[in-house]
Order: sequence, then C-alpha cells, then structure tokens
Amino acid sequence: MDLLVVGAGEIGRWVADTVSADAAPVDATVAFADRDPAVAADAAADRDARAVDADGDTAHDAVCLAVPMSAVPAAVEAYAPRAERAIVDVSGEMTDALAAMREHAPGLERASYHPLFAPPRVPGNVAVVVDEGGPTVDGLTDSVQAGGNDVFETTADEHDAAMETVQAGAHAAVLAWRLAADPVREEFHTPVSAALEEVADTVTEGSPAVYAEIQRAFDGADEVADAAAEIAAADDEAFAALYERARGDREGRDRLE
Repeated sequence: MDLLVVGAGEIGRWVADTVSADAAPVDATVAFADRDPAVAADAAADRDARAVDADGDTAHDAVCLAVPMSAVPAAVEAYAPRAERAIVDVSGEMTDALAAMREHAPGLERASYHPLFAPPRVPGNVAVVVDEGGPTVDGLTDSVQAGGNDVFETTADEHDAAMETVQAGAHAAVLAWRLAADPVREEFHTPVSAALEEVADTVTEGSPAVYAEIQRAFDGADEVADAAAEIAAADDEAFAALYERARGDREGRDRLE
C-alpha cells in the first residue's frame, strides 16, 4: 500500500510509523505532504519515507489526513483526487470529516479514525467510523490493531457527543482547576489534588492550538462552568443533592463499562 500522510506533525508521524511497522500486516510505503515542506522532509528523513509536494499531483493508494479538525473539509476536497482507493482522517471530529468525504470521494473507501491519546502515550484506544469499507481500510485498521491499539467502532454522532465530555469538558475542568489553584507544598496534597496535579501536567504539556481546536469543535466547557457555579452557590441541602447526583452519574457510568 502506498499511503500519503497529509500533515507531518506528531499524529501524522504516528500513522506512518504504525502502518510501516514490522508488525503491520500490510506492506506499506509512506509519503508525507505538509504545508511546510521542511516539516515533511524532516518526517521523511527520520524514517523510510519520502516527501512530496503538498500542491502536487502524485497519486497514492490511500490518503490519510492528519490535519487540524477545522482544516479537514478543505483538505478532503484538495486531496481526494490523489487517492485511488481510500481516503481517511485522524483529526478527531467525525461528522464534518465524513460528510466531506462522501461529497468529494464518493467512489472511494472512507473512514474516520480518532486515536484517543497523544503519540507519546501509545498504544491506546482508537475510535473508528467506517463509512465505506474495503480491503484498503481493512488493512489500515489491521495495522493500527497490530500496533497494540484497541480499535472500536462507533458512529459519528456518538463519537462527537462523547468528545463533549471526554475532551472539551474534561480539559476545561482540569485547566480551570489549575488556573484557580494556588501553589502548595507537596506535603499538603491529598490523593485527589495530587491526581489533579498529574492530570493538569498532562493536559498542559501539549499544544495550545490543539486544545483550542477541541474547544471550538465541541461543546462541554459551558456545562462544566455552570456546574462549578452551581456548586459554589449551593447551601448544605443543595450541595448534598448535587453530590448525590454526581454519585448517581458515577454509578451509571460504571454500569456502561
């Protein structure tokens, strides 16, 4: 399989490494394209790959878009003509991505993958919606699974709704706690605050642009802010009711697992 990876950042490089790994069940070669040719050249130089012109006309068995969520629809339109068998993305938003693929690549295999982790923390869970399956998409999925990842199927609606909680809401809650917190000696930390410190360190080690994209793409932050305000204003009785509601929500999540 000849795969063009559009976007040579961390996720694009993870895709390339995953499909070309020794454990991958397909024989894949990788080309990188990036709006910054130096970035594509750097990614290619570090592995057995080549860099191609982002505005060129090279043809490939499959195209994988590893670009920001907001750029996916335009990237689908631009790169679908360079895909001969399949076009997929790993952006993290599925509804608009798949709609663009249906419009601009109706005759191709189509899928949207979302690695639910940062590349330094591989392997992990990978959500996928296969909009039009076939051997090329199957080969990509098999390669992701061969890398030790747990690939699970979902729908675009279910995925994007989940991202409101697990990304937009979670990030807003953690960042708000970090911004509101005063520094304390390590000895003062409780198990809860120590865990929050660790999570906040994880959230703030990434790219602000990526986290800003998530907040723009998905609702969730306002609900967190409203809940915090409700807790802050609650009297004892109201707080007890909110606490029990939170306990019930936790038990409901446990039943889903």
